[in-house]
Amino acid sequence: MPLHLAPARDQLAALRSGRIGSRELLEQYLRHIARTNPGLNAVVTLDARGARAAADRADRHLARTGRTLGPLHGLPMTVKDALETKGLRTTCGSPDLADHVPDTDADVVALLRAAGAVLIGKTNVPVLCQDIQTGNPVFGRTLNPYAGDRTAGGSSGGPAAAVAAGLTALEVGSDLGGSLRLPAAYCGVWALRTSRGASPVVPTRGHIPRPPGWLTSSDMLALGPIARSAGDLGLLLDVIAAPAPADGAAWTVSLPAPDRTELGAYRIGVWADDPRCRVDAATRDLLGQVVAVATKAGATVDGTTRPVDFAASDTLFQRLMYATSAASATDEAFAAEVKAADGVSADDPGALYLRSRTMRHRDWARADEERQRLRAAWAAYFEDHDVLVTPAAPTAAVPDQTSVPVPQRYITVDGERRPYFDQTAWVNLAGPVGLPALVLPAGRTDEGLPLSVQVIGPYLAERTVLAVGEMLARLLPAAPLPPVPAG
Repeated sequence: MPLHLAPARDQLAALRSGRIGSRELLEQYLRHIARTNPGLNAVVTLDARGARAAADRADRHLARTGRTLGPLHGLPMTVKDALETKGLRTTCGSPDLADHVPDTDADVVALLRAAGAVLIGKTNVPVLCQDIQTGNPVFGRTLNPYAGDRTAGGSSGGPAAAVAAGLTALEVGSDLGGSLRLPAAYCGVWALRTSRGASPVVPTRGHIPRPPGWLTSSDMLALGPIARSAGDLGLLLDVIAAPAPADGAAWTVSLPAPDRTELGAYRIGVWADDPRCRVDAATRDLLGQVVAVATKAGATVDGTTRPVDFAASDTLFQRLMYATSAASATDEAFAAEVKAADGVSADDPGALYLRSRTMRHRDWARADEERQRLRAAWAAYFEDHDVLVTPAAPTAAVPDQTSVPVPQRYITVDGERRPYFDQTAWVNLAGPVGLPALVLPAGRTDEGLPLSVQVIGPYLAERTVLAVGEMLARLLPAAPLPPVPAG
């Protein structure tokens, strides 16, 4: 296997030992991107000149001092185009930002640079991250590495496709409405939505949207790592789980290690299907395999578990998501929405959206109280269960519908036509309550598309979720490799 397609841990070991230099490894990546990216359109801004300069600095530093720059010393990697990068165009797929070059890094990008990463370029997103497939007027559509007619998911479709195709070993995705985990599921890679309480585990300043220069972000937005293995996911988590710079003088982030080392010692809930969002036969079969392998390993498995009411949780998520998304609306646009909300009837299809976008602060405070009660219900559930395993999505990657107007889009589940946004219903269980949630690839459909499951854990239990996911993956069918050039 060429080194640039090896796990990030192996690449870093080779860099530290001097078996390869950062510049040499970078050139392998650039050649692979040149061959592979035209068929995917995952990397949309390439900074070969800047990356070569950074790689040369890393090599000189190691030769002069014998020490690395940090845990990601000299490792080439890409960054989602929603995260601001100093001196490098950051568009978030919006024509209005086509020429936007930030003068400062997003906090998480600064952490990557401080750890020694060499940034190659930016990966594609839908316009302002507001879709669950990836395409925009600035750069066009990102294709799924397994099938060009299937979506790569969104909004982290470019990052997930790039990791799957070996254009980068690591990426950082963002997740408000499943934007990290859905693309990972569709592209057959690992991804972890990190915890978010009063503060996020991974700092979010510098993520678009909000608009460039804003200091705040959505109160449900979480960033997290994308990789091709659990080990590499944990490696990147160690780098990006950190306080925001303003808190760094007094705060640290120290995520607890799992307290069990064998799968058989865990209490595992499995929520395999639900009338609110039915999954297809292949997905149900995969969840059945989770029950079988966990039971055989000696784990305590609860296959009838229902920690919360699915419909109530989903509705609350939508209300809070629409409310926070209104923050950056123009005064004129928001005034028009207020007027429309005042005149809409409760049974109108747009009522939930308009009334949530324009809710009064008192109504938001009541919704936040509902959120805290939902968090308490999850906390009570995790007193008797260590993790919960669910579907990641109702199906494997669905047909791309970038050219179809949103009201006309739909998905098909076992022959039944279903709403387009049902794709994210399962991953959105963790969203409003800020729980860590892992997507791990396992098995494939008859068409060769990757399947995945989701593992949700208690607040701040990222390392437990990773450990359980890795142990399950060893027992479940292997995910397929994408059909991309290996050389």
